[in-house]
Amino acid sequence: RSMMVGMGMTEKQGGSDVRTNQTRATAATSATGRAGEYRLVGHKWFFSAPQCDAHLVLARTRADAPLSCFYVPRFAPDGTRNAIRIQRLKDKLGNRSNASSEVEFVDAYGIMVGDEGRGVPTIIEMANYTRLDCVIGSAALMRAALVQAIHHARHRVAFSRKLVDQPLMRNVLADLALESEAATVLFMRLARAFDAHLDAGRQAHAAPSESDIERAWRRIVTPAAKFWVCKRALEFTGEAMEVWGGNGYVEEAPMARFYREAPVNSIWEGSGNVMCLDVLRAIERDSHAAHALLADWRAQAQGEPRLAAALDALDATLVAPPELREAGARRLAQQLVLCAQAVLLLRTAPTGHAHAFIATRLADTGAALGCGRVYGTLPPAFDHGAIIARAFVA
Repeated sequence: RSMMVGMGMTEKQGGSDVRTNQTRATAATSATGRAGEYRLVGHKWFFSAPQCDAHLVLARTRADAPLSCFYVPRFAPDGTRNAIRIQRLKDKLGNRSNASSEVEFVDAYGIMVGDEGRGVPTIIEMANYTRLDCVIGSAALMRAALVQAIHHARHRVAFSRKLVDQPLMRNVLADLALESEAATVLFMRLARAFDAHLDAGRQAHAAPSESDIERAWRRIVTPAAKFWVCKRALEFTGEAMEVWGGNGYVEEAPMARFYREAPVNSIWEGSGNVMCLDVLRAIERDSHAAHALLADWRAQAQGEPRLAAALDALDATLVAPPELREAGARRLAQQLVLCAQAVLLLRTAPTGHAHAFIATRLADTGAALGCGRVYGTLPPAFDHGAIIARAFVA
């Protein structure tokens, strides 16, 4: 009635460059191609998670053939364990409850999924959902760390006052709260775009269809969000740990696990550079959707000149020469996400909170107000206490 399916994409000689994969798939019957049965020989350097009921695996039907995608079950059709030999489990920094392994295929049974030679586009559909999962996981880590930090500050007394009553600590906590809320509203909006895509595909006798704006959220903003939110979680969990002081650094407290867990989502399913290059490719392949998305954001930015200026700058970046866009891909992805978060906060958060985010995150405005690159540099004009209270009871 249900099953878990993992992925086997990377090999030790290539990592993210799956074009270097060497695993071979040989037809087991005369029926080849889609739904054909094959035998796989080769290895995977990261095979997560080995306890799954099946995995999607990339392999070649010939040495010079493009990669194809194969459904490789844990058990062969005759009920015997499939010939997937686990060499070892990875000794990872964190994420230990989710095992990763190195495996070898010794004539392992597999069924081709999708068209022959179209393995990467086939498996990337699953990978794109996993990228959304990475955004959700990082936002959840941030939220968990934030609540722990605020709770500690509300009870810990230092220098005769609770930490939460001390202006500098309030600044730090309020800044963290803004970051957490921005990450949360972003992943929820992305999830809505994914749901809309699935709903369109389920309609009887209708081909999947979606608006340019929804497609841009799903295809363009998702890798940008995966890059930015997962990166922010690293710094965020470290700052939240510091709120606890030395107690945050010991294993009895939850902060150490949050901190160790944070890097994995930034690396999984494509590290930062891979995500940013994917943003560029998505924009170049569907520039119409990209411009439709920015036009929609600009319509929602009426009355907020700082956001409008950031959107104009982002629009100019999209038409820059290709070589300049690639070198600046991280900045583009960052600005894309910050503009998305600003638009969403204007729609969902109290006005003052949204303005605090825009003033401190968008290009040039934050620097003009003296906001630094660390948490806790919000201008005193914003109500830090109100931001913290909203985060703690939300």
